[in-house]
Amino acid sequence: MGPSADPCARPAIGSAVPEPAEVRSRDGWLKVDLAIRNHREPDGSTRYCYTLPDGAQSPTLRVHPGDWVELHLQNDLADLSQQQTLAQMPDPGPICTTKPKLSADPCTSGAMTAVSTNLHFHGLSVPALCHQDDVLKTSIQPTDAAFEYRFQVPEDESPGLYWYHPHVHGFSAAQVSGGASGALIVEGLERADPVVAGLPERVLVIRDNGLLNPDAAPSAGSDVPKPVTDRDGDTANTGTGVGRPARDVSINFVPVPYPDYPPAAIVMKPGERQLWRVLNASAITYLDLAVLYQHAPQQLGVVAIDGGPINASNIGKPRISGFNHVSVPPGARVEFIVTGPPLGVAGQLVSMAVDTGPGGENDPGRALATITAEADAAQPQSTLPAAPEPPPPAARPWLGTVAPARERKLYFSEEVQNPNDPNSPTRFFITVDGQSPTQFDPNASMPNIVVKQGDVEDWIIENRTNELHAFHIHQLHFQLRDWNGAPANEPFLRDTVNVPYFNGRSNEYPSVRLRMDFRDPNTLGTFLYHCHLLEHEDGGMMGTIRVEPKVAVAR
Repeated sequence: MGPSADPCARPAIGSAVPEPAEVRSRDGWLKVDLAIRNHREPDGSTRYCYTLPDGAQSPTLRVHPGDWVELHLQNDLADLSQQQTLAQMPDPGPICTTKPKLSADPCTSGAMTAVSTNLHFHGLSVPALCHQDDVLKTSIQPTDAAFEYRFQVPEDESPGLYWYHPHVHGFSAAQVSGGASGALIVEGLERADPVVAGLPERVLVIRDNGLLNPDAAPSAGSDVPKPVTDRDGDTANTGTGVGRPARDVSINFVPVPYPDYPPAAIVMKPGERQLWRVLNASAITYLDLAVLYQHAPQQLGVVAIDGGPINASNIGKPRISGFNHVSVPPGARVEFIVTGPPLGVAGQLVSMAVDTGPGGENDPGRALATITAEADAAQPQSTLPAAPEPPPPAARPWLGTVAPARERKLYFSEEVQNPNDPNSPTRFFITVDGQSPTQFDPNASMPNIVVKQGDVEDWIIENRTNELHAFHIHQLHFQLRDWNGAPANEPFLRDTVNVPYFNGRSNEYPSVRLRMDFRDPNTLGTFLYHCHLLEHEDGGMMGTIRVEPKVAVAR
């Protein structure tokens, strides 16, 4: 590849959806060399990507429970100037301009600049330690040697779809929206739920990015409201399900740009059943996925959410849940069985409109890909084993049966940075009830929450804002117990969940109740919880939790 070539080149609009390159573990080890790179495009935007030595982008990493991961990350980010890199991002406030500490050690650097990076293995129960899954202090610079990540995937890690992405505070949105993300699969879903045994599988990564045609008129007609830009610098929610979106999206990097949304192309055999593993790697875009044949919604056989089988309360027993659409917030994943259309029947994968609230961004309905049946369609590159071994017994009692040791309340809130200027940037908060709302401070010496390893807690997350937020916590999964006061008691676990917006009329703020699981020893340490809309995270909607040993170690 010549020096002027784009290392983060994208497929053409309307292309067939390519399958990401795969790197699989061998003999208990996954060894991979990755570089993160960037490139300024002619329109002034910046693309980011992870590349293998052969130039392949954003490979899917495939491991088994108990495998070791040895990943060398080379920071090849070029200094395209901070202003250029963040040209289309809002001003997140002073906390995102923390100066690098003078440290030669990436483990203690804490540097937060446009060319700093690190890796977060979203959803994995890996300790929050340097060289494993620490993102509070670990920061890799372009002048550093390749940085080694080395950790063991837990023996009891749930099989399913996870992902990796950078998590440098203040710059996560820019790098992820630019394309820095990739899927990670923990094998064994067919052992946990035999209904998927023998199925061919597709990995579909949906990303968002700045609008290719921001000044184009919507193709829906003159009755579409005139787009309004909110304080975050994005197109505000129109409340109609149509209009200019806040961001364009792509599917496995095939662009699907506004206003006409020319879809990518998926070809499969007629009537063939496939497992689709879908990752919403967007920085701010919500998805509500549906498959339509001749405009009629098809049944999606959901088998896993956020890297966890939906039969987690009774692992190994066949289970499938049928839905005609599935909500997937930023950072979340869904795995479902799709049956291909008959020959001659037109199909589409679409995202239906999502109401993000009066203060939210506009996520209208749009096509993502056509689905066409062809008798000689090529098989996907991966197929699940047809005769799986029985799953191992659960390491701990099902979370839903464990009484919580205590209950906590946290809440999302926002305020304009300058009360005298309603158009000034927004400051974002996630606050423990009883504490004062404070934007995340990466240099704070005390965590916001302290818990004991081994405990189970119930957290009530309220939304006191007029826009939708997505709650995420590192290192662990949780069970959704209540949704806005209604019992949910889901038989599976999540790591990311929507919290409904406040409409200004209800007597109570909308909320979710989550059963948090700190029983795994890998949760020991200090890590993060935050809104997974990365503009909000970068803007301060993040906190720290420290998990301490159950019994103090004698000195």
